[in-house]
Amino acid sequence: MPITPSPTRRHVLQTCLVAASSVALAAAGAQGLSGPAYAVSPWSGPLSAFSLIDTSGKPWRPDDFKGRAVLLNFWASWCEPCRAEMPTLQQVADLYGPDKLLVLAINFKETPARALQFAQTTGVTVPVLLDTDGRAARQWGVKVFPTTLMIDSRGRPRQRVQGEVDWTSDAATRLITALQR
Repeated sequence: MPITPSPTRRHVLQTCLVAASSVALAAAGAQGLSGPAYAVSPWSGPLSAFSLIDTSGKPWRPDDFKGRAVLLNFWASWCEPCRAEMPTLQQVADLYGPDKLLVLAINFKETPARALQFAQTTGVTVPVLLDTDGRAARQWGVKVFPTTLMIDSRGRPRQRVQGEVDWTSDAATRLITALQR
């Protein structure tokens, strides 16, 4: 009798995410885009609630975003899809440059040392902000990791992307380009 291999943890998480996102989007009547491991829906969150410190001690607030598109990516080092997505976030940040696209990696409820260690070992150079108590994630309704909140160059919240995205893909490029108009 042949042995069927167990699905990987990543595959199970991706399948659950896609199923949950599809149900949530259908229930809400949202017209979101979706990919194999992510779902995109409108986001109109309150930016006034935002104030976090990065791993170097610098505070970040919405006033710091003026004139450029922003990706606020919520992640954790224990999250396999987050780890898989992070290199493409870094690539897109390098491609556009911080004057056009600001990518902020918001670490969820880990110690500053753990977040910094992850960034250093993976070559992440985008600012890593610390949500040590999970308050920012709660305020913005982040329940799935990774989740990226997108803000346009005029400072308006636009999209919520739940799940792992290849930020160098054509679909992601279209989302980012729409933020810069």
